[in-house]
Amino acid sequence: MLKKLVISKQRVTDHGEVYTDKREVNAMLDLVKQETERIDSRFLEPACGTGNFLTEILERKLCVVESRYKKSQLDYERNAVLAVSSIYGIDILEDNVVECRNRLFEIFNKKYNSLFKKKAKDACRNAVRFILEKNIIWGDARTLKTVRDKHQPIVFSEWSPVNGSMLKRRDFAFLELLPTDRDRDLSLFSAPERSLYSDLGGEAFLPSPVKDYPLTHYMRVADVEHQ
Repeated sequence: MLKKLVISKQRVTDHGEVYTDKREVNAMLDLVKQETERIDSRFLEPACGTGNFLTEILERKLCVVESRYKKSQLDYERNAVLAVSSIYGIDILEDNVVECRNRLFEIFNKKYNSLFKKKAKDACRNAVRFILEKNIIWGDARTLKTVRDKHQPIVFSEWSPVNGSMLKRRDFAFLELLPTDRDRDLSLFSAPERSLYSDLGGEAFLPSPVKDYPLTHYMRVADVEHQ
């Protein structure tokens, strides 16, 4: 069940916080239905609230994972982890961030437990929790900075599958993912500064990672953080 559409008048005044109804969420997502059903298609919600959009996207992705891989626990796990890793969010309110992470985890965990019951692995659950901590960020999408950690630049982790069970993690500054002129005021609508050309002749944008991690098994992604 979704939360009520407005938490409090004060939060609306301070942050413009409202919640989108489930029917409206699905109507909007249906406009990009094919992408919501691609397991590895990435989505970012820059004002994610408690996750009304992101939870619906994960539900759709996990339905695809289940339909394709429910007979193989290994295949289901690594594709479900990939589905989770493709979802990103930012919110300026800490309680929203915590609730969004929890809702996404519970969607994964409920489906995982229903399929594999006692065979479900804590290592897989821990990997999902860790990825959600990296992907759902307490920050301000207007300034591109975190709220915690003395307002550091927002950094997102890219999780790319390699050879089936391995993940390649690369961290990127959110600013570097946007075609923004760093010599001007920060704006999501600035003209591109650093562009190459794609094979089709259009502009392409190739950001550089701020950190590159070694290939890691999908169940051990949290272990690399402290190496």
